Amino acid sequence: MDILNYTEEHRIFRSTVRKYFEKEVIPYVEEWERARITPKNAWKKLGAQGFLCMSVPEEYGGLGADFLYSVIMIEEMSRTNHCGLRTSLHSDVVVPYIVSFASEELKHRYLPGCISGDIITAVGMTEPNTGSDLAAKRTTAVEDGDVFVINGQKTFISNGINCGIVIVAAKDPMIENPYKAMDLYIVEEGTPGFDKGKQIEKIGWHSQDTAELYFSDCRIPRGNRLGEKGSGFSHLMEKLRQERLIASLGAQAASEYMLHITIDYCKERTAFGKPISKFQHNQFKIVEMATEVKLGRTFVDKLVADHMEDKDITVEVSMAKFWITEMANRVADQCVQLHGGYGYCEEYPIARAWRDIRVTPIFAGTNQIMRQIISKSMGL
Repeated sequence: MDILNYTEEHRIFRSTVRKYFEKEVIPYVEEWERARITPKNAWKKLGAQGFLCMSVPEEYGGLGADFLYSVIMIEEMSRTNHCGLRTSLHSDVVVPYIVSFASEELKHRYLPGCISGDIITAVGMTEPNTGSDLAAKRTTAVEDGDVFVINGQKTFISNGINCGIVIVAAKDPMIENPYKAMDLYIVEEGTPGFDKGKQIEKIGWHSQDTAELYFSDCRIPRGNRLGEKGSGFSHLMEKLRQERLIASLGAQAASEYMLHITIDYCKERTAFGKPISKFQHNQFKIVEMATEVKLGRTFVDKLVADHMEDKDITVEVSMAKFWITEMANRVADQCVQLHGGYGYCEEYPIARAWRDIRVTPIFAGTNQIMRQIISKSMGL
């Protein structure tokens, strides 16, 4: 019996998404990779199809769909073998902050544009020299009458160039307790004092715009704070569970894709008069990978089911995030090796897949942080 109960509507949706990606995404991936950015129009096309922010309640223009629709989007996007349209970041990481913590006025102002693709979102947490240590953030937000004045710098911000709004984590410098000093603020593109810096050149994720963001006496309305004063850290902790689950899902889907294309390659590629899939050593390597991939799928599906039942999976999702992302990197290395010299050539899809998967143990909290979370839960 399957762990996740997909309905006929889910299956129809998957088929629709796959056909759309085959027609409107895959043919343009090489162009986007060379341009080092995905055009905003591609996001608007996704919005027009109803593929963005599907979990947003109907009263704000969304579909009110369950989390399985997001899972399908993540899995099908992995089949496109590119990371430029990181819809899961937009739909399932950033926008939920607005749905859960923003005022009604902010929800009605921003959510329709997020759904249509007219507004692309980003979240500004990481800063130079702080990494995964959320409590050590230096960006400040100071009250000045009816506005907050934000000063600071963010780095490694996905969607940093394309974003229309960014949710910024900043602290009140007058509060000593770093966990009580932090809040989240919505900052719009074009706000004076908010500048997008250079696009960061990365070894992978070439079509995904990652940038530095700068805030210099950036004045935003008081109402752009999400939630009550001092709630920012708890809000981040609450939503990081889903973010890490999504990171696990993405790595899992990528491992399945890499294994699939490698098996096909090994069946077609011949050496010494027979397909290389017929060599025992290669068979054993493929079987070992298939076993790890199957274990990852079983684990992540169980976590999706538990997450949809609103169970506390903080520890388990930390386990999944570090194990599945590292498993996917092991699979990537073995798949490149089985491709031989061709695996190191850009014309073969495994090259990009190998390059792009490397970052997954780093983002959404490094895998070292995941191990710390787990060790604390064990009383170590």
